[in-house]
Amino acid sequence: MSSFGYLIKEGFKNLFHNRLMTLASIGVLVSCLVLTGSAVMLTINVANIVDSVGDTNVTKVFLDDDMTKLEAVYKGKELKEVENIVDVQFIDKDDAILDYKEQVGEEVFANMQGDDNPLPYSYSIVMDDLSKYDETITRIKAVPGVASVSSHREVAQKLTSLSSFITTMSLWIILALAVISLFIISNTIRMTMFSHRFEISIMKSVGATNAFVRVPFIIEGVIIGVVSAVISIILLFLLSDGVINSVKNILDFPYTRFTAIMWPIIITFVGAGALVGALGSAVSIRRFLRHEGNEVLGW
Repeated sequence: MSSFGYLIKEGFKNLFHNRLMTLASIGVLVSCLVLTGSAVMLTINVANIVDSVGDTNVTKVFLDDDMTKLEAVYKGKELKEVENIVDVQFIDKDDAILDYKEQVGEEVFANMQGDDNPLPYSYSIVMDDLSKYDETITRIKAVPGVASVSSHREVAQKLTSLSSFITTMSLWIILALAVISLFIISNTIRMTMFSHRFEISIMKSVGATNAFVRVPFIIEGVIIGVVSAVISIILLFLLSDGVINSVKNILDFPYTRFTAIMWPIIITFVGAGALVGALGSAVSIRRFLRHEGNEVLGW
């Protein structure tokens, strides 16, 4: 058997030697990856909801009372040129007055037609980035002929704050869970090495290098990471799909399902699992060979 084949065999052997610690490591790493994936899915879907609500968060722009219909229609071109505005819809005052028909009654409504219509021509606009709400409103008000703008500043601020909060929390969760995973895997490999301390001593006595001793344990860490990643992907798919199906019955928004971003998640999870496993192993082995291994084995 080649040296590489032997090292892989030893890696798998180590994996099953400490079954309880291996299962504990896989369990913790699976939990970390599922929580991380859930945070990512939550961030993406909250962003979708914010965008969707932002699209329906229409701001009304009212024009001067003395403006003719032709002038009002042409004013739409100027509004379209304002940065951050993605949609501009003209509202004829004869159509707008219909919304008040039931409120004022038939008799009063009959006296509010034609030249007696008290409403101005207006536009409904949709912004691209709600974080630039105040800046955009200032530019709209600077357009000649704009009399006033209905303000949804509080709604815009809440939507932007919610999106920022979710993104920030997700990043902190991912960082904290990565550290926890490294710690657990490091301790698992450390215990495995300790249980193999006399075998390692024999290998060192016949000339095995530190690199040769390290490889099986790094392979063990990588296997733990990859197995955890596969289990996490399956669980995240089942969990996210179930949650979205439940929530969709209550809030109908354009949700992003797991299958839509499946491949980036699979590649990221497998890569992250292998990397965390390898790093955790490398840290533990380095400490063991430098300190504990020397004390236990008398190197």
